[in-house]
Amino acid sequence: MQYFYMYILRCRDGSYYVGHTDNIELRLGQHQSGLFPGYTSRRRPVELVYNEMFTTRDDAFAAEMQVKSWSRAKKEGLIRGDWKSISEAARKTFKRS
Repeated sequence: MQYFYMYILRCRDGSYYVGHTDNIELRLGQHQSGLFPGYTSRRRPVELVYNEMFTTRDDAFAAEMQVKSWSRAKKEGLIRGDWKSISEAARKTFKRS
């Protein structure tokens, strides 16, 4: 069975990059080598800090889009596996109005 991954990289400058792939090892190598010009190629080295496995590419892509829209605090909560902080960060977002 083929699996797909949503992943988060921490870049040299402390920023996060969120993506999805069907081959996490290959994709990480591509980010590390700067093979593709873009966000991570200018912020190497990168470190894989989170990945989650899915059974479909659509699900992995949907997770990528969701997490990309999150605040830094929510991403860091996900990386730590701290669901309470993710929930608290979400509540703070809604209180801004």
